[in-house]
Amino acid sequence: MGEQSKSKGICGWLLVLVILGLLVMGIVLAVKKKTKHSHSAPDLGPVPGPPGAVVKKYGDALKTAMQFFDIQKAGKLVNNKISWRGDSALQDGKEANLDLSKGMYDAGDHMKFGFPMAFTATVLSWAILEYGDQMQTVNQLKPAQESLKWITDYLINAHPEDNVLYVQVGDPDIDRKCWDRPEEMTKKRPLTQVNTSFPGTEVAAETAAAMASASLVFKSIDSTYSSLLLKHAQQLFTFADKYRGSYSETIPQVQNYYISTVGDELLWAASWLYHTTGEKSYFDYVTGKNGKEFANWGSPTWFSWDDKLPGTQVLLSRVSLFGAKESSNSERLKNYRKTAEAVMCGLLPKSPTATSSRTDGGLIWVSENALQHPVASAFLAVLYSDYMLTSRTAKLSCDGDSFGPSDLRKFAISQADYVLGDNPMKISILVGYGDKYPQFVHQRGSSIPVDAKTGCDGWQWLNSSKPNPNLAVGALLGGPFLNETFIDSRNNTMRAEPSTYISAVVVGLLFGLVTTSSVVASFT
Repeated sequence: MGEQSKSKGICGWLLVLVILGLLVMGIVLAVKKKTKHSHSAPDLGPVPGPPGAVVKKYGDALKTAMQFFDIQKAGKLVNNKISWRGDSALQDGKEANLDLSKGMYDAGDHMKFGFPMAFTATVLSWAILEYGDQMQTVNQLKPAQESLKWITDYLINAHPEDNVLYVQVGDPDIDRKCWDRPEEMTKKRPLTQVNTSFPGTEVAAETAAAMASASLVFKSIDSTYSSLLLKHAQQLFTFADKYRGSYSETIPQVQNYYISTVGDELLWAASWLYHTTGEKSYFDYVTGKNGKEFANWGSPTWFSWDDKLPGTQVLLSRVSLFGAKESSNSERLKNYRKTAEAVMCGLLPKSPTATSSRTDGGLIWVSENALQHPVASAFLAVLYSDYMLTSRTAKLSCDGDSFGPSDLRKFAISQADYVLGDNPMKISILVGYGDKYPQFVHQRGSSIPVDAKTGCDGWQWLNSSKPNPNLAVGALLGGPFLNETFIDSRNNTMRAEPSTYISAVVVGLLFGLVTTSSVVASFT
């Protein structure tokens, strides 16, 4: 009986020791998990100075991507760099006694949609303002400014009166019934406008944002032109705000293309006007009742031609990080920054709040038009990373875990590298970059030989089994399926069609990655 009791005692102590061991192990693992990304003071290193060494692959990709803007230009081309392009759309706007010949075609078609075109200009302006010195290191600053001005010249002419804005040239239903080169177009190209009777808040506000941001770009280059852009921006913002209504509702024929809401563009435009003018009324607009109504604080979304809220949140984080004390301390301004940080946390793959909307290869994948969101998200990530570095903000808190600016840059690099060929398909989705890229791009001019006389009926070239005779250099295509396959076919428009607005965000991303430098504390 004594031996049995002793044996039980030993077993009891062993059991206690095992339980204690398991408890200690659990605590250690929990602490490890908790501190895996918790850095009380990440090493930021020195403040980034002038541009450093160029990362060759991003420099090469950037020079490639920039060429797509030249491919998309309409009007009488000046110093044309694309051998297979020529003058086109010279009569655009004549029915209203306007010169709307410039601007850029939207995608693989010959439409001029003012809404995404203005977004292209806003993003391109933003990239120039943030990374102009880095652009200069690879001789792409002047080409970027020239491409921007090609759009803003068009936008100025499209705004002939305070409350009138021409938002579309061409009829998409007619346009899609033709497969022809832009130089040979004979189809009717009617004009669509918004006005006080048929308002279009989202397109007017986006155009205001484009002109306000471009005004900053040209301020030191051509002050007269800069002032003209600002005048148009302020008029358009007043029009957009006073006569509220979505143009996809007031003009039914545009409902199949670029439908959007109105609140995010108003905040986006007001934010740019605040950066441009410094006027308190614009700051009050985004932090007052309009911010409360439209900002959707605390709910991160995806930056795109349709949703400007993430862009607004990052842009206003600039004010929080670099602005005057009286403005940066605003509680509602802090709400924008907190939401921007929530966007960033969703992008970081090791964050507790990381989005599950990714392919197995790590690409952010939100919609069938696959590359729009990852590239735009990566652009915002590299911006926010550089804001943190320059402002000496050491960490970003994601549900208790901490991340540094290097984590954001690493994410941005992962998305850029995927686009450039580091993906399961082993193909660059940027046409003209790398050894292997798509050959059957859904772009009319690229697919038809220069000497072909097709009229409107060039469908043989759409359906041709031969690669495009003219290389659409710099075209960023729609991207892969969710299962990370890609079908190189002109008829697969969702995968094989490029667009000007996606080119703007990939150019912005590459400008941010081509080298390192500090961002300016103020655009003015």
